[in-house]
Amino acid sequence: MALSVLDLFSVGIGPSSSHTVGPMRAAKLFADGLKGDGQLASTARVQAELFGSLGATGRGHGSDKAVVLGLQGQAPETVDTRTADDQVAAAALNAELRLGGSHRVDFNWDEDVVLHRRKSLPAHPNGMTFRALDHAGAVLAERSYYSIGGGFVVDGDAQGADRVVADETVLPYPFTTADELLDICAREGKSISDVMLANELVWRSEAELREKLLALWAVMRQCVDNGCAAEGILPGGLNVKRRAPALFRTLAASAASADAASRTPSPVQVPADPLLAMEWVNLFALAVNEENAAGGRIVTAPTNGAAGIVPAVLHYYVKFVPGANDDGVIRFLLAAAAVGILFKINASISGAEVGCQGEVGSACSMAAAGLAEVLGGTPAQVENAAEVGIEHNLGLTCDPVGGLVQIPCIERNAIASVKAINAARLCLHGDGSHKVSLDNAIKTMRETGADMKTKYKETSRGGLAVNVIEC
Repeated sequence: MALSVLDLFSVGIGPSSSHTVGPMRAAKLFADGLKGDGQLASTARVQAELFGSLGATGRGHGSDKAVVLGLQGQAPETVDTRTADDQVAAAALNAELRLGGSHRVDFNWDEDVVLHRRKSLPAHPNGMTFRALDHAGAVLAERSYYSIGGGFVVDGDAQGADRVVADETVLPYPFTTADELLDICAREGKSISDVMLANELVWRSEAELREKLLALWAVMRQCVDNGCAAEGILPGGLNVKRRAPALFRTLAASAASADAASRTPSPVQVPADPLLAMEWVNLFALAVNEENAAGGRIVTAPTNGAAGIVPAVLHYYVKFVPGANDDGVIRFLLAAAAVGILFKINASISGAEVGCQGEVGSACSMAAAGLAEVLGGTPAQVENAAEVGIEHNLGLTCDPVGGLVQIPCIERNAIASVKAINAARLCLHGDGSHKVSLDNAIKTMRETGADMKTKYKETSRGGLAVNVIEC
């Protein structure tokens, strides 16, 4: 199995990679399949059924809307986030879909998109089935898909549907465990980002890879900017107020004041706040995840629910680390992706499968590794940072209040971002040796997720989701 950095990081739409991006991609796959099989013209109606976690929290995550957009040919990477809700509303009001973007079919919102709160498909908690009917009501085509986390979608007929479909590309430095990765680094005298870069060159040139990674970084930066500028209440009914804009104004004013003070001689030197960097990191994470909650443009990193952590730590690197540059950004993303690949193939990044430890925990581990890499860490220190990042998120439940990616998800990203920075800095003071390996921690995370009750895995039937009054 071969995975690319561009599999772990991709542009999508909020609020959830598994519950919004995945269903949109699956619906588009189904519509494209009808066209490819010559069945589009014969289709008079389509039906979608969402199961398991998708059925339980699909309304809050916008899964139903995502399905409508996908059936109409929209893709998460390119859909206009400003008009997405209007497109869905128009389909419901006009009682019609433009299947595949062009073919008109009848559409009944209440009957054609069904969310089953208590039923599941066998292979994964995030299952969905699509059905095309002809004018007589006979079934022309039926297909099931699974959204397995991070926007990845697999066909229901695939074997091992809880894993991404295998890419048989032969890599120069294949690895499936952290120990194998460290052995390669030691044998070849390469850093973790070097190994990833060598593997990436199988798919594309270094110039093309650089362009794509910097484009992802640009989307991350724009997302932060958008989150800092947008005021108001997040959608969904919880009345959660955006905090990033006010925090940004406070920090910007403080920075301007400090800059002015530095240019004015004074007999009394007021020491700078030693935790100011943490305030900015909190801001970056809040801005991203508030944008995500509002259905904005997001980079899955590796999921939407945990999308603020890698961008926040990358912003920390650029803003607070002397000598930071685009080359460092690229090395950060490559090292982070190497760790993300280990989680993807050995455990899960799906909150519906293993709880939030698979989303925020994985992202914290990835960000810690990326930062340790660009701060000059050895491969062993980078692996250590990644291990610390996940070890202290083990057992983290996924219990979104109201099925919305808001409480506790937004704050959780800010806390995990600071934790990732702390993990990287802590491990750089060591020599890379430690008792618990990253492989052990990932194995533990998967086993913990398997033991975790379903109500704590993105169903909103346990934890904070039932102990917080929705208002």
